[in-house]
Amino acid sequence: MQATRVFHRHLHQEMPFAVSGQGITITDSQGKSYLDASGGAAVSCLGHGHPDVIAAMHAQIDQLAYAHTSFFTTAVAEELADTLIDTAPAGMSNVYFVSGGSEAVEAALKMARQYFVEIGQPQRKHFIARRQSYHGNTLGALAVGGNAWRREQFKPLLIDVEHVSPCYEYRDKRADETPEQYGQRLVAELEATIERLGGENVIAFVAETVGGATAGVLTPVPGYFKAIRALCDRHGILLILDEVMCGMGRTGTLHACEQDSVVPDLLTIAKGLGGGYQPIGAVLAQAKLVDAFRQGSGLFQHGHTYLGHAVACAAALAVQRVIQRDGLLAQVRERGRTLQGLLQDAFGAHPHVGDIRGRGLFWGVELVADRASKQWFDPALKLHARIKRAAMAEGLMVYPMGGTVDGRCGDHVLLAPPFISTPDELGQIVQRLQRAIDRTLAGVALAAA
Repeated sequence: MQATRVFHRHLHQEMPFAVSGQGITITDSQGKSYLDASGGAAVSCLGHGHPDVIAAMHAQIDQLAYAHTSFFTTAVAEELADTLIDTAPAGMSNVYFVSGGSEAVEAALKMARQYFVEIGQPQRKHFIARRQSYHGNTLGALAVGGNAWRREQFKPLLIDVEHVSPCYEYRDKRADETPEQYGQRLVAELEATIERLGGENVIAFVAETVGGATAGVLTPVPGYFKAIRALCDRHGILLILDEVMCGMGRTGTLHACEQDSVVPDLLTIAKGLGGGYQPIGAVLAQAKLVDAFRQGSGLFQHGHTYLGHAVACAAALAVQRVIQRDGLLAQVRERGRTLQGLLQDAFGAHPHVGDIRGRGLFWGVELVADRASKQWFDPALKLHARIKRAAMAEGLMVYPMGGTVDGRCGDHVLLAPPFISTPDELGQIVQRLQRAIDRTLAGVALAAA
């Protein structure tokens, strides 16, 4: 076989060829099928080959595939924006379309900075974010992100960003604290950071509403985000919530922040917005920001070639219509309870599973060498990579990651199956994952013996 000319992200492994997909299954060129238990990277919310989405894309291509947004808008982009604002958190007035999650975060950072320039506060220059977060791979998004190993070699290129502790209850809550007290301690840390920088100098606090791939589905403790919202308001600081992975129904409500009763100033979405049928992301913006631009320069100094791409908007609009028509948000909540029960049955007493956490159809399983001490496995084992290989051998796609604890140590497996998954399919997913984990751990133990 001729060597690939594709510059793959992993150059030391040969990738199977995906040739077809239907429902929650992808089939490779050898005829082997894989249950897509992670939606790729929490993308494929409707699975693969959904006829309604495909039909909408065909219809749009027949009419108009592309028109540059410096010349035209399109009916489909306007309709998608209306749909998203009709279901958005209170006060959101406009949508800025991009081609993915990293672009959405990048646009939100620039939007936040320019907002303060527009209202006469150009001294604001600091962003505060959290360790063990992930916000994307463009330079601005990478700078606010707290994924240590992704950032390391690019540090000289990144803007300075302050990072505070993540909301990581399993490892960081003290035994003498309630979850609420732990959350208040984190808010106090953020407040001290703001005071050190000067509240009048801070642009925004950036956070994933539910942590994603870096630390494996970190859910916020009660009251955490409401206290952060109040803190930001006291200092005139914007709250940017990143729901690229956890949003658009993934946790059981359209926007994850609904479950924490908090409304951000800017909300980034992608992945489940278009379900993988086309590359698309977006920033939802509060009216006060849009009004400041409109009453000021009238121009957002930012843009990309494929903003508001007509076919991408058509795909996203179809995805959102299917979710609403078929009652899939309620189904995510119901199937999420099913998946939680299956995971607890399989791993609740497992000697090498320290924590099972999540919401809706968004779950993380954290692996440990010892449950009592929460000690992690030696990073040199690359346990997460071994589990991924074992899962693929079982015909299962999951999303494992290393560096769960601090960017170097710890391993977890992330699950984000499509919203259309049946209880039987969820059962198969957990069974295959259990076999993959146990086979991997047996191999590690044998090698150590």
